[in-house]
Amino acid sequence: MSCYSSAQTQPFKGYKIEGDMLVFVFDKRDYEEATIASKRVDVEDLDIKNVVVSGEFNNWAKDKWGMIKIDENIYELRKKLSDFTDEFSWEFKFVINNQYWAEPSRRDKNAVRAFENGHALQSYNLKMYMAYPDKNGNVTFTLNGYDDAQKVILSGSFNKWNEQLFSMTKTKNGWALTLKIRPGVYQYKFIVDGNWIEDPTNLRKTLNEFNGFNSIIDVKGRINFILDGFLEAKKVILAGSFNNWSESECQMTRTKTGWANTLMLSGGKHHYKFIVDGEWILDPSNPVKEYDGKGNINSVSMVK
Repeated sequence: MSCYSSAQTQPFKGYKIEGDMLVFVFDKRDYEEATIASKRVDVEDLDIKNVVVSGEFNNWAKDKWGMIKIDENIYELRKKLSDFTDEFSWEFKFVINNQYWAEPSRRDKNAVRAFENGHALQSYNLKMYMAYPDKNGNVTFTLNGYDDAQKVILSGSFNKWNEQLFSMTKTKNGWALTLKIRPGVYQYKFIVDGNWIEDPTNLRKTLNEFNGFNSIIDVKGRINFILDGFLEAKKVILAGSFNNWSESECQMTRTKTGWANTLMLSGGKHHYKFIVDGEWILDPSNPVKEYDGKGNINSVSMVK
């Protein structure tokens, strides 16, 4: 049974983010037309044999990223977020039967005009962002006051500084918007009736190219560190690059099977070790290790 109750259930068309996975979603009910050699056809008239994801991240290939059929309407393809970087412009489309381009509507929130050799086309691509509005998201942005404002927009590096995409909701104290956003350090500002302002309650900021300031937010991810065994140890400490290799700050808790500690860490790479009754050891259950440039080998945890 499909988990989709209707078409276009995601905040943006064509994809969703689940943990560290980017899930491309094609729902044929979301598309009226497809094109082939500038000729337009009705999607409902096509006998769909396969659907492919095509974008700048795979050189707009029509036959590489095949999707899996979920039901009569839905196709999906799952990719790790770590496979994508900000070097991509993140525009994409779906290709039906390796030849028909499914055409988004300009009314779709994440639709952008398609260009070829610098010339605007009479069609649109879909664009991905690493954040999107979600009432159950992990970060809530608030702006107190501005009761007389007509519109407040949240714009930042997480949505490529889009000036329309993230409209904030009026509350009794001001404005708010909750996002689902992957761990990382982001810059942002509010646009109040066209005027760009910093977050007045956030002291963290950085100089921008316009000789003004952008506010900064560090979105952290929850990481569980587990050391199995060593049940006879009296004390186990978690030390790493995230706490300046402190030998006392992060004491681990004894469990039935070993030791555990949970930390909220910034996005990126973190080196760590366990200190078992004064003896420094690597994480025996983590095969990912790196030299630190000082002759030491450390275990590595990636927060994505």
